[in-house]
Amino acid sequence: MDSKILKSAEVLFDLAYAEDIGDGDITTNNLIPPEQNKTAILVAKADGVIAGLPVAEMVFKKFDKNIEWNVKIPDGSKVYVGDVLAEFKGNYRALLTGERKALNFLQRLSGIATYANKCMKEIEGHKVEILDTRKTLPGYRYLDKYAVRMGGASNHRFGLYDMVMIKDNHIQVSGGIMQAVEAIRKHIPKSIKIEVETKTIEQVQEALKAQVDIIMLDNMSAKMMREAVEIINKRAKIEASGNMTIKRIRKVAATGVDYISIGALTHSVKALDISQQIID
Repeated sequence: MDSKILKSAEVLFDLAYAEDIGDGDITTNNLIPPEQNKTAILVAKADGVIAGLPVAEMVFKKFDKNIEWNVKIPDGSKVYVGDVLAEFKGNYRALLTGERKALNFLQRLSGIATYANKCMKEIEGHKVEILDTRKTLPGYRYLDKYAVRMGGASNHRFGLYDMVMIKDNHIQVSGGIMQAVEAIRKHIPKSIKIEVETKTIEQVQEALKAQVDIIMLDNMSAKMMREAVEIINKRAKIEASGNMTIKRIRKVAATGVDYISIGALTHSVKALDISQQIID
């Protein structure tokens, strides 16, 4: 796992610690002797794709830096009910106090990876990429996008600074797609890609004249997408976006677009059920 991702997780851990532990775990600290050690395992309680084990390790080691951590199934792997994901041994208080923080990270990220993997299965046989969006939980963008990759999908732009995305409000204030693109090009390096959101075939044609890198087909029907793909004819990359449910993406993939962006990958996460069990 990249150091930027772990650094992001550490910032979030500090917030989680403050809200969950406060002045101390009054249950564990009054029941468990301070020097007692135990062994625990993390177990999958649902089928899915695992993501976030390095973050879980980081969490537990914040409470006991000497924890012995042994991953059984690495991030990005398919897991099934009953699979042991990791086994670890350390201070019993650390295992109990760290449990919910570690599971909150692990379950969310594994839920994202699992849904991304399901979407990837829907497009098998088509030359199209599944992309995430900026619809991430605030503060979690590094982690959420990491989980998307663990599920086999790809990352769209990370933020507002690394790629131009001209949307309907930008087009309106600029007076049109051509005007917006020309204004942007005066201020950015040629290496930065420009994408334009389009809702009509007329806008697709205007974006083509502006010679943008990527044309987004926003909330178009499959029929309109196929027409747009024919008109663009590989002169720009094509992204389909808007209402991309898992039931719809196979039909969209068949239109010939290059990318399908799915906000639900990260904004509608169903956590993967994972539990911690003390075994010794």
